[in-house]
Amino acid sequence: MDRAQKEKVVEELGQIFESSGVVVVAHYTGMTVAQMQDLRAKLREVGGSVRVAKNTLAKIALEGKPAAKMGDLLTGMTVLSFSEDPVAAAKVCDAYAKTNDKFVIIGGAMGETVLDQAGVKAVAAMPSREELIAQIVSCIGAPASNIAGAIGAPASNIASILSTIEEKAAA
Repeated sequence: MDRAQKEKVVEELGQIFESSGVVVVAHYTGMTVAQMQDLRAKLREVGGSVRVAKNTLAKIALEGKPAAKMGDLLTGMTVLSFSEDPVAAAKVCDAYAKTNDKFVIIGGAMGETVLDQAGVKAVAAMPSREELIAQIVSCIGAPASNIAGAIGAPASNIASILSTIEEKAAA
């Protein structure tokens, strides 16, 4: 790899570290190509991606970035998983680590916060953006549903009383 290629990789990694909501660092020693492709496919489904790069280039790319302290995690054979959604990559990596013992999460970064292994698991346990939006919409819709039910209840009660009186009169 010549100097121009290295500079391009450092620039790409710098953009990843700046624009990603979460970056997960993991060891992948012993994983097959098929397993790595499976991980890539799962991350692609949620809008994330995987990047394998030399640790020295990744450390250079981290200089001056909010998550610069994450450089301490970059030792050995590391893979970077990232997504714009602050939860997506962590969820996929956590689930994948449970099924593949060769994929070991070391830590990561979420904005300026450097995460250890437990921190990544905590982020993975958080609801995703879509789940949060669904919860907010249901909270907003519940009072309107209750109001509609309360407004319609007296009319329904009157109709049921009238039908009961009508049935008694007919009998």
